[in-house]
Amino acid sequence: MSGRAMWSEERASSLISNHQDQRGALLPMLHALQEEFGCIEDAAIRLLAKTLNLSRAEVHGVVSFYHDFRRTRAGRHVIKICRAEACQAMGAESLIEHAQRHLSTDLGTTTTDDAFTLEAVYCLGNCALSPAIMIDAQLHGRVDAARFNALVGVYGKDQ
Repeated sequence: MSGRAMWSEERASSLISNHQDQRGALLPMLHALQEEFGCIEDAAIRLLAKTLNLSRAEVHGVVSFYHDFRRTRAGRHVIKICRAEACQAMGAESLIEHAQRHLSTDLGTTTTDDAFTLEAVYCLGNCALSPAIMIDAQLHGRVDAARFNALVGVYGKDQ
């Protein structure tokens, strides 16, 4: 996962200008900013509003509507645990409890070492291999506590 750069208005302006002439430019701009900086900061919302001649409330509304946009920086790796019906039926809730204990963090928070952010999502589209998790962009199926620990160990080593 990238998104570790510190905020820079100059860099943000450059990213925004790459999409300036694009129809429906706000979403690609938001994605580019989050990819670079790891979240959508207040300064980014002000800059986008000014650039696109929108109110800050309009930009904030889009950011808050799509749950993949972050207002705070995530850990180096984001773990998403599916909570949809198929995964629930196959033990997702106990996997979530295990993950919280193993990482010593709650859903929606980041570990103290900034290594992992733990999130619940509703359907990763991997129902046949539930319970499913996604670490960064990599999907993993049939995850139990032991497999979760092994995966976290692998991702934790590549800090």
